[in-house]
Amino acid sequence: MNASSHAHPPVLPSLAWACTALVGIVVPLAAMISVHEIGGQATLTLATAPILAVGLMGSGMIGAATATRLWVGVLLALLAGVSLLVVGTVVGMAPAASTLATALAISAASFSFAARGALFARSASNKGWLVALAIVAGEAAIVLTAVAEPGLLPNWLLALLPAQWTSIAIQSSLTGEAMVAARSALIALTGTGAATLVVIWFWPRRWTYSIMFTVWIGFSALVYHSI
Repeated sequence: MNASSHAHPPVLPSLAWACTALVGIVVPLAAMISVHEIGGQATLTLATAPILAVGLMGSGMIGAATATRLWVGVLLALLAGVSLLVVGTVVGMAPAASTLATALAISAASFSFAARGALFARSASNKGWLVALAIVAGEAAIVLTAVAEPGLLPNWLLALLPAQWTSIAIQSSLTGEAMVAARSALIALTGTGAATLVVIWFWPRRWTYSIMFTVWIGFSALVYHSI
């Protein structure tokens, strides 16, 4: 899917790419190292999934919005995910219970986040990456708060967030637990990504947003009832 035909070059492109690198790889990398130094292997294993989710979201969504191309966002997210997993393994993260499940989770999230970024490149014109950055910041704040303060946020709120879906799927692949929730999360990521592509395909027809919204709510309910 080429998102560039109705998109404009991003405003402040150098800053946009800097934010992609910062949010997608630099900050998550620093977070993983810090968590390991402070809490050790057990804490790192618990924190890896949400940190990876933020990295995938930042690189995939902001990258696709900046490049105005879906495939760029997917590629950047995949690279960020693999890089963060390698670093996590090097600093002491326990081996994943299922490498295949981890690969599927990263791939589904990369596709879903990049699709949203490609849509923002159209819907928000040259400021698409700023919209993506704001959304990444908001979802990251909620997901990381849920990790730092378990039980503080209601499950229905967390179930609405693709970043949380990603965290659920990755955490399950690392520990081998909560497989039902992980499957629901994978279905939700893939389904919302596909619905987003429908909106991109028919752009600028706005009626397709109702499809995307309905799909998002439906998959959020699926995730909610599986956690």
